Amino acid sequence: MNATALEEGEIHSVLSNQRRRLVLKELRRTGGDSTLRELSESIAAEETGESPPPRNIRDSVYASLHQTHLPKLDGLEIVEYDSNTKSVSLTDLADELVPYTTVMSNTGLPWYQHYLLLGLAAMATVIAADLGVPLLADVGAVGVAVVFSVAMIGSLLVQLYTGTRPLQRLGRRLRSGRPD
Repeated sequence: MNATALEEGEIHSVLSNQRRRLVLKELRRTGGDSTLRELSESIAAEETGESPPPRNIRDSVYASLHQTHLPKLDGLEIVEYDSNTKSVSLTDLADELVPYTTVMSNTGLPWYQHYLLLGLAAMATVIAADLGVPLLADVGAVGVAVVFSVAMIGSLLVQLYTGTRPLQRLGRRLRSGRPD
């Protein structure tokens, strides 16, 4: 297996299963490392909406992860799964799946990072204007805040009109004036 790239069919195969997607999501949430027991607990809770999830569901998730999903992800070198210690770790290859599982902006950044960077830039610029940095002080903190607010609204409109299908549907509804 080439440890530098996944083929399109492999990516589709991995992401076509909800439990494998949840494994990747949970491992990213926990910093890349977990145990089979912790994964089965959190995935069962997500699937049932109950915390703690019913034991039979937790056991079912545990068995399917151990027998099917984690060996598949390990075989593709997306995770390292030690079936003896029941430990699971993301590999660098898992980063190749991020664009397929995260809503991305046209800049190549996930939208949440786009908004985070825009917000941080706005905060720093407003503070700089308030502290009297030349040029920014002339515009004023309120003026800078207005400029960044317009940028945020512009970003949201771009996301609505070019984003994922649910956002595109919302954008079409807003353009047509239909409330539902």
